Amino acid sequence: MTDDASTTVPSSSTSRPVAAARRRIVEWFATQGWKPFRFQRQMWNAYLDGQSGLLHSSTGTGKTLAAWMGPLIESLAESRRKPGRSSRRAATEPLRVLWITPLRALAADTANALQRPLDDLEIDWTLETRTGDTSSSVRARQRRRLPTALITTPESLSLLLTRADAREQFASLRTVIVDEWHELLSTKRGVQTELALARLRRWSPPLRVWGLSATLGNLDEALRTLQGSRVIEGDDSANKVIAAPTSKRFRVDTLIPATIERFPWAGHMGLRQLESVASELDSCRSALVFTNTRFQAEQWYQALLQARPHWAGEIALHHGSLDQQTRGWVEDGLRQGTVRCVVCTSSLDLGVDFSPVERVLQVGSPKGVARLLQRAGRSGHQPGAVSRVSCVPTHAFELIEFAAARDAIEAGKIERRRPVENPIDVLVQHAATIALGSGFDADDLLDEVRTTHSFRSLHEDDWEWVLDFVTRGGEALRAYPDYHRVQFDGEKYRLLDKRLARQHRMSIGTIVADAALTVRYLKGPRLGTVEESFISRLQPGDHFTFAGRSLELVKVHDMEVLVRRSKRVGGRIPRWMGGRMPLSTELARAVRGKLEEALHGEFRGPEMQAVRPLLELQTRWSRLPAADELLIERITTREGHHLFIYPFAGRLVHEGLAPLLAWRMSRLAPITFAMSVNDYGLELLSSQPAPFEQALDCGLLSTDSLADDIAASLNAAEMGKRQFREIARIAGLVFEGYPGSRKSTRQLQASTGLLYDVFSNYDPGNLLLRQARVEVLERQLEHRRIHATLDRLQQSRLVLSEPSRPTPLAFPLLVDRLRERLSSEKLADRVKRLQQSLEKAAGR
Repeated sequence: MTDDASTTVPSSSTSRPVAAARRRIVEWFATQGWKPFRFQRQMWNAYLDGQSGLLHSSTGTGKTLAAWMGPLIESLAESRRKPGRSSRRAATEPLRVLWITPLRALAADTANALQRPLDDLEIDWTLETRTGDTSSSVRARQRRRLPTALITTPESLSLLLTRADAREQFASLRTVIVDEWHELLSTKRGVQTELALARLRRWSPPLRVWGLSATLGNLDEALRTLQGSRVIEGDDSANKVIAAPTSKRFRVDTLIPATIERFPWAGHMGLRQLESVASELDSCRSALVFTNTRFQAEQWYQALLQARPHWAGEIALHHGSLDQQTRGWVEDGLRQGTVRCVVCTSSLDLGVDFSPVERVLQVGSPKGVARLLQRAGRSGHQPGAVSRVSCVPTHAFELIEFAAARDAIEAGKIERRRPVENPIDVLVQHAATIALGSGFDADDLLDEVRTTHSFRSLHEDDWEWVLDFVTRGGEALRAYPDYHRVQFDGEKYRLLDKRLARQHRMSIGTIVADAALTVRYLKGPRLGTVEESFISRLQPGDHFTFAGRSLELVKVHDMEVLVRRSKRVGGRIPRWMGGRMPLSTELARAVRGKLEEALHGEFRGPEMQAVRPLLELQTRWSRLPAADELLIERITTREGHHLFIYPFAGRLVHEGLAPLLAWRMSRLAPITFAMSVNDYGLELLSSQPAPFEQALDCGLLSTDSLADDIAASLNAAEMGKRQFREIARIAGLVFEGYPGSRKSTRQLQASTGLLYDVFSNYDPGNLLLRQARVEVLERQLEHRRIHATLDRLQQSRLVLSEPSRPTPLAFPLLVDRLRERLSSEKLADRVKRLQQSLEKAAGR
């Protein structure tokens, strides 16, 4: 915002023009059959008083209108104060509102929601989107002049900052609204947003920044991260948290299976419940069936279509790897009520408004309280409506998770999302972005970067390292001109090389995944993308299922998978990376609470009643742990000596704990372990008894030297090399290639692997290497949660049980270990024999 623009802001939210404008907004609400909520009025007033802050409200309660109406009231008030001004201002009204959305798929829907009051109130603003899907003609128009309100993503905003005239383009900006802030908060995209906001605030200090959030447990930390040094320095105008009353009503129920296995195992995909799900959908006009992975969504879509063939044309599939045009068709069908059911993933988690949706079904455990709330909110997506989600268990233990999630919702126990601290790769990318735009003074940019929450404690030595890295490639790459991206021209640091500038613009962003290949009909349209690792296992003529269609692979050419329709039913279904969803801290705590209730004979709710025979058998053969107990089961079978430990801390924590405990015990005696983990516990199998009691006396559960012990217990160097691939791409060390000639995953892995070895040998102090090690501990192994879990276990009562055979809790861990050695068909047969043997021992 320029000084001239700032003088037009009403000095008080109670001035006469503002009061008149507010009445028009209230009247508009009445024409829609609505009445503004108190929290909406609060946000309008705070905005008009020049404040920034965070709005926290459940999905479907009116956050969008709460954020949008403040700028509209301001505009209406100004037009009343200037009666001589033409009402047709679109040609002269510059950029005023920047709306940041985490998903480009949300941009069009958000634009529709914002355009409606503009039209009805005859406010002549231009409103446009700017994402990766924006047409070249619209981009060209925006290159000359940005609209009055622009909806964009963090990546596209960073691209706008690479313009030499970016400061002039943003000169009249008054407010930034960051939608779904909870989704960005704990990611590098959130840090990218923080850095962009710091630049905009530097240009316009009075800029108002508002975050919109739902299902978040750490509001104060979320506010500090969004507002940066404004909150740290105690700026009262940026300390506003508006929390809507929890008036949103949720109904969480479960489709209870007809029979419950007392020895359950993961991997069935829940298809035994297919007819129950289809019957529930029969009575719905519109429903969403959420799955946790794209593979699962493809499988359930095919299964439902086979169960109800007459639904063809009325049932659809939606996930992030499908073509944008296909996803848009599905979303339009939901809005218009022409699609009765969509099988989807997290691609429909966020704020697209599908008011007609009556019902949500969740296949499998959501693994988190916030995720279940978010998905439930997709139904009844309007103020006052009840949001209903029906949970579909894929194995018996998920019944406990559903009951625990409902308890957590009722108690208001929502997960915290921790912001990312000091990611040097994002800072390197941002420095190149600003150098490509208007250029920067080193001291000025350091001061600016330190106003963000993420880099508030950035050490000057680290900043000097970043400068050296972007200008000369650091210690190891000084001899290679391609790494001398930024130059000092005597006044500012600038990125002047046109080829390197083009490569940087094409590489902006922090989303890194396996190389994606476009799936396209040999003579026809694009279907979406699959990962190279899947296609590399197929030969021409092989059949696979994708986008709900049976396809035959013709050939792979120029990063495109060319296919034709196949009449063959079935075939492989692509698997995508990123499907691991460990049990969250809050849900894990709630599960321990449900088990303690069962220990004392309390089985509240239909889910716990259904799983009661399983839990009673666990009690009869071993023990159910209380919330403050650690259960250890020691069992001897023909395979060897099994040690089952149940921290109930989530899969990722157990993936770090299992090798840590195995390594600590192996230091006391030469012993080799086979391991398996799930969300509830871990198994250590050895050919001889493990020295468990001795290890306990020697600090088996100690947090002393934890980071070093974790690194020693794993191939930390290889894990760090894999993590470095992502960091190298974000920092611009490798270029993925131009459209039509993208580098393969193997080429990128070779390039990043070579760089990792060069830095390790010749530049061991490289900050990107340090970051790779930190991210392995925090992101892959959840070092912080492992530390907290060990603290809790040290304070717990140890309960050692020695049952004569595997218990219901132990059985899924046995199966997970077998899965690594057997095909799916052989595994199913082996599991069935094991179940029959154990059921015979248990008796009916």
